[in-house]
Amino acid sequence: MSKLRTEDVSLAYEETAVIDGLSMEVPPGRITSVVGPNGCGKSTLLRSMARLMKPTSGAVYLDGQAISKLPTREVAKRLGILPQDPQAPEGLTVRELAAQGRYPHQSFLKQWSKKDERAVERALETTGVLELADRALDTLSGGQRQRAWISMALAQETDTLLLDEPTTFLDMAHQLEVLKLLERLNAEEGRTILMVLHDLNNASRYSHNMVALCRGQVHTSGAPHKVMTPEVLREVFGVEADIVNDPRDGIPLCIPYGLHTARVPAAFSPEAG
Repeated sequence: MSKLRTEDVSLAYEETAVIDGLSMEVPPGRITSVVGPNGCGKSTLLRSMARLMKPTSGAVYLDGQAISKLPTREVAKRLGILPQDPQAPEGLTVRELAAQGRYPHQSFLKQWSKKDERAVERALETTGVLELADRALDTLSGGQRQRAWISMALAQETDTLLLDEPTTFLDMAHQLEVLKLLERLNAEEGRTILMVLHDLNNASRYSHNMVALCRGQVHTSGAPHKVMTPEVLREVFGVEADIVNDPRDGIPLCIPYGLHTARVPAAFSPEAG
C-alpha cells in the first residue's frame, strides 16, 4: 500500500504564495478530507501531491521517494487522480473514458490486453456504470458522469486515489451517491482516498481523517471530532457554529449561525503572519 506525504512543501503561482512549509501524511487505507476556506490552497496542494505542480521548496514523497524524481508512468501506476471539473472530448463514451485509465500500463511493446479489458470492466462494474458503457458522457446525469470519471481512475488499478471536489455541482442525492461509492471502495478494497471537500458535514461523515488548512498551512488535523470544533471553525473559516453529534452514529456535524467578528484571511499572506 502506497504511502504519500509532504515535507515542508511551499507552493506559489508566480509571486503569490499559496502553501507555506506544509507537512502532512496521508494515512494509508483510510479516507482523508482536506477542508478549508476558498483560496487556502486545497486544490493546489492536491495538484502537488499528484506531481502536477512543482513545489517552490520542500518535497512530496511517495513510498519514501521524492515524487519529482519518479517517472511519470510510475507515478500514474500508483496514484489515480480526478481533477476538479474534468473535461473530455465530445462524444467520448463511458467505456472509452475508463479505458484511458489503462494508458500508464501501455507501451510500444505492451499493447491492449485481456488484463486491460478486465480492469476496465471491473471499474465500470464497481462504479455502477457498466450498463451505461456505450453512452456518451455528455448524455449522463451529473452523478453518473462523476462515477464514470471515477471508473477511469479505478481502471488505473492504483491503491491511492486523489479527488479534487468529487461532489462539485452535484445535488444532494448525487453527492451521496458518489460519497457512498468512495466509502465502499475504501471499506471493501482498502483504497487510500484523499479528497478535497467544501461540505464540512460530508467530510466529517465520510472521512476517517480531516485536514483543515488555513493561511497556507495545516491548522488542525486528525479524526473529525478533533477538527469539527467551534474553535477550529472560528479560526479557520471565520464562522460561529454549534457542533452537534448525530444521534444515530455520533458523527460531529456543524450548524453555522454567524460570522466571527475578526474573520481569518483564507489564503496565505506573509503580512498576516
